[in-house]
Amino acid sequence: MKPLFLTLVLAALLSACALPHASTAQPPKPAAAPAGAKAMVAAANPMAVEAGLKVLRAGGTAADAAVAVQAVLGLVEPQSSGLGGGAFLVYYDARTKAVTAYNGRETAPAAATPTLFYGENGQPLNKGAAIVSGRSTGAPGAVAMLEMAQKAHGKLAWKDLFGEAERLADQGFPVPNRMAAAASSRAPQAAPPDALKYFTKADGTKIQAGDILRNPAYAATVRKIAKEGSKALLEGEIAEAIVAKVREGAMPGALSLADLKAYRPKASPALCRPYRVYVVCLPPAPAGGPGVLEALGILENTDIARHPNTVEGWYLFSQASRLMYADRDRYVGDPDFVEVPTEGLLDRAYVAERAKLIGPVAAATVAPGKPRGAGPRAPDATREVSGTSHFVVVDRWGNVASITTTVESVFGSGRMVGGFFLNNQLTDFSFSPTDRDGAPAANAVAPGKRPRSSMSPAIVLDREGRFVAAVGSPGGPSILAYTLKALVGVLDWKMPMADAIALPNLIAGGSFYAAEVEKFSPELRAGLEAKGVKLTSGFGAEGSGLHGVEVTPQGLRGGADPRREGVARAP
Repeated sequence: MKPLFLTLVLAALLSACALPHASTAQPPKPAAAPAGAKAMVAAANPMAVEAGLKVLRAGGTAADAAVAVQAVLGLVEPQSSGLGGGAFLVYYDARTKAVTAYNGRETAPAAATPTLFYGENGQPLNKGAAIVSGRSTGAPGAVAMLEMAQKAHGKLAWKDLFGEAERLADQGFPVPNRMAAAASSRAPQAAPPDALKYFTKADGTKIQAGDILRNPAYAATVRKIAKEGSKALLEGEIAEAIVAKVREGAMPGALSLADLKAYRPKASPALCRPYRVYVVCLPPAPAGGPGVLEALGILENTDIARHPNTVEGWYLFSQASRLMYADRDRYVGDPDFVEVPTEGLLDRAYVAERAKLIGPVAAATVAPGKPRGAGPRAPDATREVSGTSHFVVVDRWGNVASITTTVESVFGSGRMVGGFFLNNQLTDFSFSPTDRDGAPAANAVAPGKRPRSSMSPAIVLDREGRFVAAVGSPGGPSILAYTLKALVGVLDWKMPMADAIALPNLIAGGSFYAAEVEKFSPELRAGLEAKGVKLTSGFGAEGSGLHGVEVTPQGLRGGADPRREGVARAP
């Protein structure tokens, strides 16, 4: 599990430089939308929420509103997601009760090689240098994926979904706190010429929270997307600008016009498994669905539901997380390129055997198991960083969109085209393609391959196929733990969504337990330490940004992570 440890440390270093951390002196106050609504949007910025609500008021579906929310998030939260990034969407159709997973993950260029992130010395590149290089950018997929989902589930015209993003970009918007903090941070992506120009005012100072920022180039881009669809990004003048931008500098990328034109999002049935009286649905590999579902499968073999927010409850949560991460890091990659043993990982007998490894006291470390269908795999050398957002939309008909969206790191690669940042998603691949004996890494670089992702947008149903809840989070590799925590809080500990989101975060790796230590009571900390779980601050990767919606007898009730700037509101 050493690679996961390094991942979390590196992610923490970058995010610590980029974004303000909430105080850990007191538990955060839950941000909740009261029950009683028939439709709702929960997202990381109020301006994006309002864009989605306007679409819902106009008679749009959850798929329609998701397009509007993403278009505004890319403007007001560019450190997290945008038109130049990728996304995973899980969509519930209330009429058919079907849950579909949409894969908008970026793809590597046709010219990519397994040693894409090696230097001339034959060694892996420094992570920061790789991020801001042209090599880090893959063909963007978020807009094409949303276009696919909206065609399948939308009611409004595509061209009418970008008005709020265009208006805010043209007229200007107040700079949010997190955007301002990231722009003034020491993150390498805030330093390239494009980012410096965008974030520097006429007097030579950096933008501050509350300043009015205009982005006419972004307005022009969304007008073009509204008219032409995703083709506006993947072909023509914007595509040419993207290719030119990634080829700048000492380490140019190989992304080509052919790569962009060839990009296709994917749709498939969501990966769904029963959990107690529920059915939990997430996107399949290369997303985080297999990991979250394996952890739930392990927990189903425990009595965690009887221990809400107690020493024993958190102990079981931590040990299931360790076991899940060990397997996820070893076996999950793009199933179009490697055999991902999803069925073996989720097999009831296999997760029961994994659960038996949870003793009364934590073992010093854990190792990956050997699920059915797993071949030899090298230890993982992925160094996943954090720059992501999650939102949920429920419409008046009961359709639900749960979407996690990203440019990978803070401001992606720091390079801009058409008013938006390009992703650095390819640095989510394993920097080392093999181990010393030549065994392949599941997440090694390959032409046209999608990098592994921790993104885990979840939708929960009852056994009759009715919507129960939806939730997800940003957080780099910690996404799986954040989403799992919220699901345990709602489904096992019977907490309101907002309270489950506000629970302390704990990310358990091979031999460490990164946590919001001061949010655990002294009694909980002492009890966990007695069981071999010593909580440690300082390397918990990007803080959570959980957003969720649940069904109550009175109607919908939402929750937004108090660690961020989001809200959950009804039309």
